[in-house]
Amino acid sequence: VYLLSSACVKPGESVLVHGASGGVGIAACQIARAYGLKVLGTASTEEGQKIVLENGAHKVFNHKEANYIDKIKKSVGEKGVDVIIEMLANVNLSNDLNLLSHGGRVIVVGSRGTIEINPRDTMTKESSIKGVTLFSSTKEEFQQFAAALQAGMEIGWLRPVIGPQYLLEKATQAHENIIHSSGATGKMILLLN
Repeated sequence: VYLLSSACVKPGESVLVHGASGGVGIAACQIARAYGLKVLGTASTEEGQKIVLENGAHKVFNHKEANYIDKIKKSVGEKGVDVIIEMLANVNLSNDLNLLSHGGRVIVVGSRGTIEINPRDTMTKESSIKGVTLFSSTKEEFQQFAAALQAGMEIGWLRPVIGPQYLLEKATQAHENIIHSSGATGKMILLLN
């Protein structure tokens, strides 16, 4: 909910969830679909792509394929993508800027390092990049997000997909596995004994 409200989305717009098969990406697909957006997603494995399609995406692309950006461009046409929810900005941000529509927005959710971009890519389309984190939300905002998510689960348009599960003492291994995995499939869960 927070990701899409940060992007000021409107029903009928297109959204690309770049890295859609993890817990945040799946939720973004489900919420975007419920908002009436045209949802595109990316995932690197067949299983991940299937999960993305089952959870709201109209189309899915394999972000490990060399030509997947061209496939997305062909899918959306000259207009481009209105909003991109970006999970790995240090790898994808430059390409994201070239995929955007005029006035398009990139919402950065995750990054593992730095990236060099051409600022002209934002100027020509009058696009914007916005970083988001839940940690800067107020108590009232958290309550609003929780109410929206709870309602979504109650009526069925928000269905969390549980991915790998680890005991809390294996948190280090869980972190290593997610960093080095070939692709996410649902929300990783840490279990208390």
